[in-house]
This record gives sequence, structure tokens and C-alpha cells, in this order.
Amino acid sequence: MKYVIIGGEAAGMSAAMQIVRNTEDAEIVTLEKGGIYSYGQCGLPYVISGMISSTDELIARSVETFRQKYGIDAHLYCEVRSIDPEEKKVYGIHTKTGKAFCHSYDKLLIATGASPNLPEWEGIELEHVHVLKTIPDTHRILDSLKKEINDVTIVGGGYIGLEMAENFHKLGKHVRIIQRGKQLASLFDEDMAEHIHKEAQDKGIEVILEEDVKKIAGQTAVEAIETDKRRYETDLVLVSTGVHPNTSFLKGTDIRLSVKGAIEVNRYMETNVKDIYAAGDCAVQYHRIKEHDDYVPLGTTANKQGRIAGLNMAGNGVAFAGIVGSSIIQFMDLSLGKTGLSEKEAQVLQFPFQTISLEVKNHAGYYPGASPLYIKLIYRKDNDLLLGGQIIGKNGVDKRIDVLATALFHKMTITELDDLDLSYAPPYNSPWDPIQQAARRHK
Repeated sequence: MKYVIIGGEAAGMSAAMQIVRNTEDAEIVTLEKGGIYSYGQCGLPYVISGMISSTDELIARSVETFRQKYGIDAHLYCEVRSIDPEEKKVYGIHTKTGKAFCHSYDKLLIATGASPNLPEWEGIELEHVHVLKTIPDTHRILDSLKKEINDVTIVGGGYIGLEMAENFHKLGKHVRIIQRGKQLASLFDEDMAEHIHKEAQDKGIEVILEEDVKKIAGQTAVEAIETDKRRYETDLVLVSTGVHPNTSFLKGTDIRLSVKGAIEVNRYMETNVKDIYAAGDCAVQYHRIKEHDDYVPLGTTANKQGRIAGLNMAGNGVAFAGIVGSSIIQFMDLSLGKTGLSEKEAQVLQFPFQTISLEVKNHAGYYPGASPLYIKLIYRKDNDLLLGGQIIGKNGVDKRIDVLATALFHKMTITELDDLDLSYAPPYNSPWDPIQQAARRHK
């Protein structure tokens, strides 16, 4: 049996390893467009600030490891340009040599990931204008920082934008975030985003809301960025305006695309075309709370979907359980956690809902070092089913978000949160956990 996998990062190589472990005498060919296999993209912002000393530390397994230890025919710089599902062949170009290639397959996995959105602004090609998605992107930013860079402008206030704002700030740069909408971190509700705005203000990060970038100005390197309202002098621009799935090469095939152009898959990671699977940031994810497919490209999900795809390609009938939309990031001294639906998402879905908001200490107030947690819970008012939670604070956010994520996965009601047997000692908690204190305000 010959397996071809397009993509050599989280989803692709998670699948490849499951095929190695669950089959005998499999021929596995992996085709990676870039020059690096299997690395932790989420660590890239911390290389910029020097918290992580080198991108080498982010590489989980080298291409040589896959080849020599696991017997995978792993290729670099191989960009797939088209697929012929009837002939069961993939076609592409080696980007270093320009040489065409063709591989036949018995089963195919598409794990091509996503790419940053790059708006068609004048000046987007100027020196010191960057995106951040790959290790080469990181090296280009580090090269720019070797020059005299004092003022940094980030376009986009999502997770990458906030993480990069923190890491540029650690380097002593003046940091500005320009956001087209009226709040940073649009995954959060407006009332919760106010805590993020205050943290930015307290740390000296300039936040520009409700302005639309129109142009990047400069001769050879960026000198300023112009919005629909004013001009900002700057030395470096990071464009962080979201990503799109890498699926354009599927044009002309019968493979169905869905949310935001991502590949439609079932719970077994199968596309609508026989023997073709898809996983990771190029595919949809089933959302357990929304009860339909969504597009939430995250590394955790890519690894899970890749594992499921590999198991099923190897003949094991394993279903992907779906996501509840959990995420967390660090922004300066705060942790920002969210799981399930926001109030905005519940409104779009026309769910009958109520919210509970509470400020509470992260552990026993009499024990030194207690700090505030800002908690928001969303639940259905017709049956009390928990719909989501948002928590922002300095300490203890991660474990509470994970408790809520587990509760959402198992479709618990807000009143059932009271019954959870959660750990307590004064340095860690109160007798009633903060999420239980919030839940008990349910009426």
C-alpha cells in the first residue's frame, strides 16, 4: 500500500507516524513545500524576543529522522500543484530545481496547512514588512531587527498580533497595534476585551482601533503606514490579519470545500472523494457546541486530526470527536483563555442564552499573592447547558479554562459545575473554585 501525504508539519507527520505504527511494509511518501519538517510554529514569537534561543529548538524531528529511523520517503521543497483523483496521482514542482514530479498513491492525505492573509496594499513588498507563520519568516524578522528598528506596527489584534506585541515590547521597541474593528482579540466579547486594552495601555503599547490600513509608505524600506484616518511613522510592519487554508491547488477536482475554503471532511477525516483524506489547518473541524463544521486552525487540533487521519488510512475506524474551541495566550502579565461560544457567537446562532460575569481572586484571599480573575460564563437559559467561558487574569487561567473545556465536551449544565470535585489548598484555590463561584450566581 502506497500512502502519499502532502504536508510535512503537524497534521501530515502525525498521520505518517500512525501509519508507520499501525501497518507493515507501507510505502509512505511525504511532500513538504518548505525545507523543514515537524516544528512548533506556536513557539516562533518567543524566538523573536530571545526567550527561545533558536528556531532549532522548535524542531521536533528532522527530515533525516523521518527517513532513517522510520523509513519515510520524506521530500523537501516539493510543491504539489494538482491532483488527479481518477488516476490517483499528484503532480508538482521541486521549487529549488524547477523539476516536475509525479507520485501515484493508493491513499492520499492533504495536510497543506494555512497561509497568512496578505492584503493588496501598496507597499506590501517593502523591506521590513513581514508576516509570521514559518521558520524562514522568523529569520527574516530577526534579520530586520539587526537594523535600527525602534518603532514596530502590528496590523491585526488577534492572537499572533498580541503575542508578537509582547515579544517586540520585550526587546524595548515602541509597539503599535492597528485593528480595523473596535476591539482587540475579537474571539472575546467586548466587556472582556477591555481588560486586554487596559493591559496594553498600562504596558505602553499603543492601540489604534477602528482604522483601516490603506498603504505602506517608503522608498525601499517601510517608513510609515497610512490608514483611512492618519499616518504613522514606523520602522517595521508585521501583518497579522488572519490565515486562509492552502486549498487553491484543488481547483478542478471534485473535492468539496466548505467554511472559508477549507476542505470538507467527515469524522474519519475522509473527503467526498474515495481514498483522499484531509486534516489540519486546510480542513474543517466539527464544533461540538455549534453542532456543525467550523474553521478554527490550531496546532492542537492539527495534531489530533492528523493522528485520526493516519489511523483511518491504516484501516482503523477511529472518529474525530470534534472541538469545543479552546485557546489560551499570554499577553504581557495576563493570560487570556476562552473555550466554547462567546456571547457574540451565541447571538449569531440564535441560542437563548444568559451570561454571568464575576471578578474573583485566583486562590484564597488570605494567602499571599492572590490576584484577580475576570470570568464570564455563557449558558442556555432554556436548559442551563453550558455554552462557553472566558477567563482573563495573571494566574490560574489555564486550569480553569481546561475545566470548562472538559465540561463543555461532556455537555454539562452550569449547575453541574458545582458538583465537580476540584482540588483545593490555599496557595492554589478557594474552597469553592472561581468558576464554581461564578456558576453559583446562576438564577
